[in-house]
Order: sequence, then structure tokens, then C-alpha cells
Amino acid sequence: MATGRFGVGETLGALNAALRPPPPPSGPGGSVWFKENSARNLRSRDFLAPRGALQALFGDGQVPKDILDGVAALEGPGVPPIQKCTQTQAGLALQLERPTVFEQVLSSLRGYVAPQPTSSTSEHSIILDCVSLHGPKGPDALSLSQLRAVLVADHLAQALRTQGVTVYQVPAVQDPGLRDFLQQLKVSWPSASETSSAPESTVALKEVLRDHAAVPTEDLPPGVVCKVSLKEFLEQQPGLEGFDPNLDICLVTEDQLGALTELQEAAQHHPRNVPLSHSDAESSAGGTACSVIHVVSCEEAFQQQKVDLLWRLVDANAPSRQKHLVCGPVKVVGSPTPLSAPQYYRLRQSQMREASVLKYGVDFVQDDSWNEIIGALTSAAVKFEMLSTAHRSQMSLDLEHTSISTKGTKSGAFVMYNCARLATLFDGYQRGVEQAFSFLGLYPAFPDVSELDFSLLRDEVCKFLVHLSMDFSSYYNRVHILGDQVFDRLPEAGTEPGLGLPGTKSP
Repeated sequence: MATGRFGVGETLGALNAALRPPPPPSGPGGSVWFKENSARNLRSRDFLAPRGALQALFGDGQVPKDILDGVAALEGPGVPPIQKCTQTQAGLALQLERPTVFEQVLSSLRGYVAPQPTSSTSEHSIILDCVSLHGPKGPDALSLSQLRAVLVADHLAQALRTQGVTVYQVPAVQDPGLRDFLQQLKVSWPSASETSSAPESTVALKEVLRDHAAVPTEDLPPGVVCKVSLKEFLEQQPGLEGFDPNLDICLVTEDQLGALTELQEAAQHHPRNVPLSHSDAESSAGGTACSVIHVVSCEEAFQQQKVDLLWRLVDANAPSRQKHLVCGPVKVVGSPTPLSAPQYYRLRQSQMREASVLKYGVDFVQDDSWNEIIGALTSAAVKFEMLSTAHRSQMSLDLEHTSISTKGTKSGAFVMYNCARLATLFDGYQRGVEQAFSFLGLYPAFPDVSELDFSLLRDEVCKFLVHLSMDFSSYYNRVHILGDQVFDRLPEAGTEPGLGLPGTKSP
């Protein structure tokens, strides 16, 4: 039986250990398993060890029965209960006891939402690099695909800290206008300090790069610092995989050197946590190497691979564990010209204000408090819209007014509006419970968590919230249960199909 707080990292570690012995120091590392996240595949599995990885471990790819049984019976700290583990065409598929997992997680939700304690000696340390924020660019230079990457990075930073991971965010934002725009979006990202050692560090990097230059400096075009062969370097690094085969000659620019400097400083300022280089990680007893995650838009992915390799080329102590989280493109529907991130935000803000005026009247939506409310709603709606599609997939933005309406079925505004409805309903209901029990005894209390049927929860979170909002909105539009006749409507709310409490079956 699982103990304590469930964790994806703990589960992957336990699954890897159950499937294979620890690799030798010179052998390949990495995880055999991965956590499933596509809606289609989540119907049948939660974790998968792909067939290719199984063939590398077992030759014919067939997992011995004793190992298969061991995986299916796996227990341990942070590992959720397992329903079954089966060999399929795709590989080894593992499905959790989802009702039990839902019950345990939702019963102790605060423990999952609140950040876990971290310390300066934590072995879990990540440098989170938001590539789209590098350089002196202002907010108007931020494309929608880059905005998506920024919001993913911000969300990832919060999620990692919730897991107890120490996160160092880079780069520090230099442009005041970009800093103000991120504050509008409620994005928490560090700003550049008044003093920086970047110029000195850049000079040092130029000196190192001259040793790898493919042509003399005087033969370079304007704005290019040097020219190096990344293909030649990559061929000398047999352990590096996943890089674009088209990487060859790189014209190193000042912007790339600036990005390198910020990454290098982030790694050098926090060496006390864990070993950084590959060799140091191997020599430490049980140590975990510092990881770097580059969150990058698809349009910047190729250039960021160059920065990754340049860092490894100029710095022997560069972290060996670097991952590139590439966000898919953003396609705009209903706009003949490309839209910048601030233009998109202002459009959504205008639509949110118009929707509020339509709902509450122009005289009501005027004071400063409403400006704050509309700003918060716009930020939340933009985040919901950008994050509700899997980060790797292309997402489509509908810029029409209906996409931000509380009457629609896909927008963040729609979910927030119905969330407010539910909050008002539950608040009024709770007051009714207290008053009715005192006088009439007509209001039953909410059921205990142990009485809920968590097997009814099947969708991913965003889809579940949208579908729940659709069901509630449809019912509320027909039966105004928040009116004065709430006592008369109470039996209907309890028996209406699909409108019981989340996880409860209506009669």
C-alpha cells in the first residue's frame, strides 16, 4: 500500500528499479517508463515502458513473468496503488487503481497544492530556462507561441516547487515593459538586477570560443562573434542523443553568448546543492546531477539546441542533464495578420470588459475595483486558454467575442463564471444547512468523502472542469436554483442527472 504523498518521480523511480537493475556507471541512464498524458492513451494506461526500451532490456522484448508480477505488485513511498500491468503491442502498460488514487488525493488536497518544504541542501534542484525571455526584447516582440512557452514555464515552476523541488528561474527579465506585462499576466519571474557580471563573463566565453573557431575572426560577418562546428563536437560526444541531424556550422552571436552567460551564472551560483557535471555525478555516492529544463517555443527550438551544445563545448562543468520542453505552435483563427502577445491580451481584456458590461451594466462596471477584477479574469482566461491544450500540440485561438463569453463552452471565462455560480450555491447551501438544521431540519449535510464514488471521474482536469461547467450551466439556465425558491428547487438539484456532487451518483 502506498504511503504518504503520491509522486510521479517516486513512481517512475520505483518502476525503473522493478524492471531492471541499476545501470553500471558507464551504462546508459534515463527512465525506461514515462507518464502517459494523451487523452486517448489515458483510457487504457497511466504509465508505459515502450516496446523499443523493452527490446533493449530483454532482447525479444518479452518481460519475464516474475518481473511482470513484481511490477504489478509494486508498493512503496509515493507509489500509488496499481490495478494491473500488461504486455501490449505498444509495450508494458500499467494502469493505476484510479478510484483509490482520486479518493486519496482529493481527501488530502491541501498536501498536494501547498508547496513542499525545500532546503539549500535539497538534492532536487532544477534550472528552469525560459528561452523566450532571453535578451533585451520588449513585450511587443513576444509572439503568441512564445507567450505560450512563458506560461508553460511559469506553471512548471509552480508545479515543481509544489513537489519540493528547488527551482532557479532564468533568465532575469531585462526590459521594464516586459516585466510589467508579465506582472499583468500574474507570471512570477525574476527581474534583472542593477549590477551584472555579464560583460566580463561574455569576454571570457569569447576567449574560449576562439580555440574552437572554424575561421579567423576577421572573416566573419557583422554581429557574429565566431564560427564553430557543432556537428564535429556532437560526433565526439557519443552519449548525447536527440539533437537535430542538421546541426552543423554555428555562427555564434552576441545574443547566444548572453544566453550562455545567464545559464552559466545560474549553474555557478548554486553548486552547493548537487554535483553539476556528468563525471561528478557519477563519482558521487547516490548524488543526483543538477538538471536544466529549457522551455522553448517550436520556432526557437533549433536555435536553442545550438545554445545547449555551445554550453557543453565551452564549459566542462555544464550540467549533463539538459532537457528541451518544446511547445507547439499557436494558430490564430479570425485574424488576417499575426498578433503579438500584448495585442492578444488587450483583445481578451476588452472582450472580458464587454462581457461584464453586458452582464452587469455599464454603470456598475466602472470603478477601480472592477479594473482589478477584469485584469485578474483576463489573466486567468488567457492562462486557461493557453494551458488547456497539451504543450506539444498545436493550439488554435478563436479571437471572436463568443470565445470569451460566459455562454460559451470552451473558454476560461465560462469555467470561472460557473465556478462562481457553484461557489455561491455551495455557500448559500451551507448557510441553509446551518439554519435549516436549527429550525426545520430540511437541508442534509454534504456527504463525507468516503461516500463519494470516485470511479465516475474519468476525464483530465481541464476537460472535467469544462464538462462539469457545461452540465451545470445547462441545468441552471433551465432551473434558476439560486433564486428565492431555493427550498423548492433543492429536490430537483439532487435528482437531476449529472448534477450530483462531483463523484456522486444521482438517484
